[in-house]
Amino acid sequence: MNGISPLAHGLLFLAGFAGGFIDAIAGGGGLVTLPTLLATGMPPQVALGTNKLQSSCGTAIAVWRYSQAGLTKAPGLWLAVVLAFLASMAGAQAVSVLDKDLLKQLIPWLLAAVAIYTALNRRFGIEAGKQKMPAVLFAIVFGIVIGFYDGFFGPGTGSFWTLATVALLGLDLRGATGYTKAANLASNLGSLAIFLPYGSVHYSAAGAMIGGQLLGARLGAGLVVKKGSKLIRPVFLAVVFAMTAKLLWDALA
Repeated sequence: MNGISPLAHGLLFLAGFAGGFIDAIAGGGGLVTLPTLLATGMPPQVALGTNKLQSSCGTAIAVWRYSQAGLTKAPGLWLAVVLAFLASMAGAQAVSVLDKDLLKQLIPWLLAAVAIYTALNRRFGIEAGKQKMPAVLFAIVFGIVIGFYDGFFGPGTGSFWTLATVALLGLDLRGATGYTKAANLASNLGSLAIFLPYGSVHYSAAGAMIGGQLLGARLGAGLVVKKGSKLIRPVFLAVVFAMTAKLLWDALA
């Protein structure tokens, strides 16, 4: 695999920092990290595998910080974590068999609906709401569905988790972020377990980004713990709108 220059390593570190910071608050750090990896000239499958590795490290730091603050104690969460891990492995295996074109066309519109719903509902996630689905059933359904989706395609995974936990479990955005990051870490690791044996990781690039991820994720998670839902909501909206625009552009180009 081609080497990467010292300057590129520096840019990857900065991209990792920005991605980790954004991911810890609202998800969507891949909007920064994946294009940066592709800009180095590495093959797309290697960029995807490298991105999964570096983002997993940043997400792990965020999950640890949220755990320390008591934000990973939602009922059924660890069942969702286990199922998301297993389902994402199945999703990653299915990549070579199933057609992604339908998802590429559909997902931007689903994300747009998430963004519009959140923007119009000004109280979305500011305070805990009413639970509308049993925690165990929620963990089974969404652990399998979103876990598989993350392994198979991925963009918007955190946004879908956040919307589901606020709307159906009644969590506020602070609690939803803790739930989302734990489940997202599991699906990242599950799909990574499939990428690694195929050599689809550039370890030098991943190492540079992990350094930035660890700093960015710690800073972002600390702000979430201190500032809570009032910080998360505007960042969440900005990320979802940006991701929607990016995916629409890719789908229609």
